[in-house]
Amino acid sequence: MHSGGMAVLRPRLHFTARRFWLNDPNGLVFAGGRYHLFFQHNPRAGNHGYMSWGHASSVDLLRWEEHEVALPWREGQDVFSGSAVVDWRNTSGLGGAGEGGPPVVAMFTGNGFYHQAQYLAVSRDGGETWAFGPPEPVLDEGKQDFRDPKVFWYAPGGSWVSVVVHPDERQVGVYTSPDLRVWSQVSVFGPAGGVAGIWEVPDLFALEVAGQERWVLKVDVFEGGPQGGTGAQYWVGDFDGRVFTPSQGARWADAGKDFYAAITFSDLPQSGRRVWLGWLNNWVYANRLPTTPWQGVLTLPRELSLVQDGPEWALTQVPVPELEALREEPLALPDGQQVEVGEGVPLDLTLPMTSWILQLLSARGEEARLWLEDGALHLTRAAPVGMDGFAGTFTAALPDGPGEVRVLLDTCTLEVFAAGGRLAFTQLLLPDEPITALRLRDADGRGWTMRATQAP
Repeated sequence: MHSGGMAVLRPRLHFTARRFWLNDPNGLVFAGGRYHLFFQHNPRAGNHGYMSWGHASSVDLLRWEEHEVALPWREGQDVFSGSAVVDWRNTSGLGGAGEGGPPVVAMFTGNGFYHQAQYLAVSRDGGETWAFGPPEPVLDEGKQDFRDPKVFWYAPGGSWVSVVVHPDERQVGVYTSPDLRVWSQVSVFGPAGGVAGIWEVPDLFALEVAGQERWVLKVDVFEGGPQGGTGAQYWVGDFDGRVFTPSQGARWADAGKDFYAAITFSDLPQSGRRVWLGWLNNWVYANRLPTTPWQGVLTLPRELSLVQDGPEWALTQVPVPELEALREEPLALPDGQQVEVGEGVPLDLTLPMTSWILQLLSARGEEARLWLEDGALHLTRAAPVGMDGFAGTFTAALPDGPGEVRVLLDTCTLEVFAAGGRLAFTQLLLPDEPITALRLRDADGRGWTMRATQAP
């Protein structure tokens, strides 16, 4: 293994905690003029434990500044996943007197001894500092597993809506509330789609397409994902404020091995804009990644939309356009030529939708290979000893669609988008030595080096 404790693997664009464990993004919200990113975090060690909400913020979705832990673990209660909203009308009554603006309210799962229920926390300074809300839960069904509330304001009904998962039953409960404090169950969705593993981290959001509003319900599966292990599935349909009715079957949001627990931002300043990001990992090996002193990385933020796919709709994901501001030096990838790129330099590459082979090279030789052949995208990656379930070749069918293949390579992360975002293919890499060169065969490509936003 590379000397330096794999610190060389720390991404330069993607968010990682300064140190220790990170998994699901939580509470994504725009408040107080900043994008706030909370995340499942162990502030004491590099494994899943003492779960708390870590906190970072950004003015541009690109440069994240990590802050003090927002909601720390307390004796007898882990702070599990959840979401946050700006309570513009102070329906919750949690707003303070004076200048603070509307309260930002988080709803999270308190994980106790064989018991999970939903609790509130509040920020009265635009998301900067946080306090736990009432000591009692606001939504409790007396269950061992009942978690990951995603909250939004449903304007036509004048009420808050929360989707909360019943993992073992493979169901999503839909709840409504006038004030974020008193919740009533109004419907249940599922089981449906992939049910091999428990369900986690639901999200429900609207996207406007062709002048109509359509709704997307996303839920993650713990087993049976598109490449084995965890994955994210979604349905497109209608929502009337109480019941989600799918109009088509389940689809995978990402065809790669390493995409989980994505949730959308609340209260974005641009009307109708939907952005999410996820955990770039798979529970098959998440606890064993050799990346001290940090453990776990989030995807780049992605903009979501729907496109027609025959009689159905397909969710598209593309990196947020803000990312283009980080492009630095243009890069040419002539057919067959080895191109040196420099250790740790993030890359944004554009390749044709024709057959080609892209080799990712270190001083040691080929570390990974991405190729397009016979209407499918393939990746082969190696793994250190003891990393069962990591190495292999992963394949995803290429949907019909416009444009090119976009490849974002950032040390140990590879995010590929094709056919106008119809295909997202997200993979971790564990190169023996840092990738410092590329060779593209059977095509010409181009791209840019990217300015780093995270210190190595």
